Amino acid sequence: MKRIGILTSGGDAPGMNACIRAAVRTALAHNLSVFGIRRGYTGLIDGDAVPLDRTAIRNTIHLGGTILETSRNSEFYTKDGRLKAAASIEKMGLDGIILIGGEGTFHGASLLAAETDPAALIGVPGSIDNDIYGTDYCIGFDTAANCAVEAIDRIRDTARSHERIFFIEVMGRTAGFLALESGIAGGAEELVIPEEEVSIDRISERIRRGFTIGKKSAIVVVAEGKTPGISFEIARQIGERLNFDTRVVVLGHLQRGGPPTLRDRVLGSLLGVAAVEALLEGRSGCMVGEIGGDLAYTPLEETWQRKKPLDEDLWRIFPFLSE
Repeated sequence: MKRIGILTSGGDAPGMNACIRAAVRTALAHNLSVFGIRRGYTGLIDGDAVPLDRTAIRNTIHLGGTILETSRNSEFYTKDGRLKAAASIEKMGLDGIILIGGEGTFHGASLLAAETDPAALIGVPGSIDNDIYGTDYCIGFDTAANCAVEAIDRIRDTARSHERIFFIEVMGRTAGFLALESGIAGGAEELVIPEEEVSIDRISERIRRGFTIGKKSAIVVVAEGKTPGISFEIARQIGERLNFDTRVVVLGHLQRGGPPTLRDRVLGSLLGVAAVEALLEGRSGCMVGEIGGDLAYTPLEETWQRKKPLDEDLWRIFPFLSE
């Protein structure tokens, strides 16, 4: 192992730069040459790579987004595109690649490894949705959750002042981790998550019950699901049933940006070091994550083929906390 590449792919997540920084410093400490592949799989196909040294990653740990930039590349999901990527890897002389991203990133890497003989591939989970199997937490989740909680706190002030029901839509296309944890931390009265079928009757009744015991406002945290903006229709239906004033706030990409929290900087640093060490140990075709405080190595295929479950204890206690 002499020459490695690092790329970020898919949605950006706060803490990715901390991971890049840690991986570069660890690689240089082991006398490896490091190249940053720009714009994710687009750059891998195009051979768009720049050398990474200590100067390149200096003063980046506090930055959101990714200094390598990112993309979602449809060409990579064709065999032709993957063959181009394999040719670029060979031309760049890379012995190993660290891929920081989510399910789509690891799905693509699995296909690349199955069809060609590329460099050793090590994944690092970066996703504010926290939906990647094989790790308790993904880089970026803590920052996004704290952003959502701050928004809930601010909106609760105006909800209470005007006696309104607010629907706060957070990200989470197929998983409700962000909605569940921010909902608990923000004291929400109700949740809408992809893991459970939306029941307008149930949500309306729970909010109505809250009003009978003295509540004058309510917060509903909604995971965007497959149709961002779903909160508007839910709010309309519940407002009509309860004859109550409703408002919707869609946080959207606001949750992606900004400086990463302490937890995301530490997690990114830990997994960046672990990814380089995994390459030096001869590992390939796996993702390094953290489970129960220990490093864990999960085959790339499992990271996107297996569904990561919500924390059963958190889901169990929410109804008690929201009364």
